[in-house]
Parts: sequence; structure tokens; C-alpha cells
Amino acid sequence: MHKTILPMLISGIAICTGLVILVFNRQQKSVSGAPPYGEAQEEVPQIDAHDWLSNWNRPEGPATVALQAGHWKSEEVPQEMERLRNNTGSAGGGKWEWEVNLEIARLTAKILADKGVKTEILPTTIPPTYYADVFVAIHADGNPNRYVSGYKVSPPWRDFSGNSKKLAGAIDDNYGQTTGMNKDPNISTNMKGYYAFSWWKYEHALHPMTPGVIIETGFLTNSGDRKVIVSKPEKAAEGIAGGILDYLRGMQLI
Repeated sequence: MHKTILPMLISGIAICTGLVILVFNRQQKSVSGAPPYGEAQEEVPQIDAHDWLSNWNRPEGPATVALQAGHWKSEEVPQEMERLRNNTGSAGGGKWEWEVNLEIARLTAKILADKGVKTEILPTTIPPTYYADVFVAIHADGNPNRYVSGYKVSPPWRDFSGNSKKLAGAIDDNYGQTTGMNKDPNISTNMKGYYAFSWWKYEHALHPMTPGVIIETGFLTNSGDRKVIVSKPEKAAEGIAGGILDYLRGMQLI
């Protein structure tokens, strides 16, 4: 009888181990909060903008800022972006990513409003050909390795406004100084090819003359980063708002 039971026990343990590995691998694949389906650099068409943007002028009026709370209301995206539907991003510290992004966006908007800057908070869905003087997509990252940490800021692969790199630099400098967080140098295709930048592919995307960046404010899977983005989101907001204000001053828009 023992000879029969032993192989059964070994087989059962092997099956359980296999299931644990399968679940872990799935968690590894889904833990990252990086926005999915970014366009690779070679997929961005080499369009000559001279003819159709050469006479473009910035709309009259005060400076406008759009802050996108990444993954917020992802279930409401239009059909063309159905792959983003129900994508909640990363998670950590008892929070879904969209909750963290939205709180940071709200706090950033308040700082900017107090400075007299008109600010709008956008969900996952971008209004068609949306224009603003500044667009910042706010996200939080994730990694199976809980020791991976840091923030990162990126402009798109191709920037017709000519100002997205300036905006990214201003936010990068302010965010690092304000939060004291390390910088993660690993800029992904999903950041540079973020869907909001893909005006040539999607109706619901930014106007090509909108200076835009995406920021990964830190890793929700890292306890040190969570001390800022979850426990003290006002620090993250100060860093983002400070960079936006510096950029707008440099462009003489405020």
C-alpha cells in the first residue's frame, strides 16, 4: 500500500508545484503598471508635417494643462482602444494603480490651480485631437522584484511640438529633487510609444502640437517608493507641478 501511496503523493506535489509556478508567472507578466501596447519606434510613420502644420498657431488664451490619471475609467475606452479596457495597471500597498495616479493628479491640479493655471484631469480616454500647452500622463510602475525602484519621465518617439523634451527635463529635475527618489533609467517602448501620443493611429489621441510626457512616479511594488506615492502623494504632486510651472515660465506662458 505504501508503494502505491508514495508515487501518488509525489505526483500530487508536482502538480501543486506546477500550479504555483504558473500563477507566479502570470503575476510576473501582469504586475507591471507600464501602459501596454506601446508603438515601437519603427512603427511611427515618417510624416512630413510641414504642409499641414506649417501654419498652425497656438490657440489664444491662458496656459492649459492636462493631467491624465493612468488607468482611471479604463472600462470606458472606445472600441479602437478595447485592448486597454479593464486594465488596472500595477498594485501595491493596498492600492490599485489608478487610485494612486488619480490622487497624485488631483493634488497636482490643486497646486497648479492655486497658481492660476487652468488644469483638467483626464481619464484613460483622451478626447479626439486633444490640445493643451502641457500634457502629463501619470502612472506608477510595478515589478516582480520588489527591490526595483525609481521614477522615470519620457517624451514620445517623435515630437512635432518640439517642446516635449523640455517639458520632460523640467519635470525630471523637479521630481527627483522634491521626492528624493532615485531615477530609473529604463525607459520602455510602452512609454515612448504611449497610445496618447499616437495621433496618426488613434482618433482619441493628442493633437500633434501638444507637448506631452508620461511619468512613472515610482514602483508600487517597492516599499520605499510607496512611502512617497502612496503615503505622501503630495510630494509627488509637488514634483510634477514644479516641473510644469518651470516649463510654462520658460515658454513665457505664465
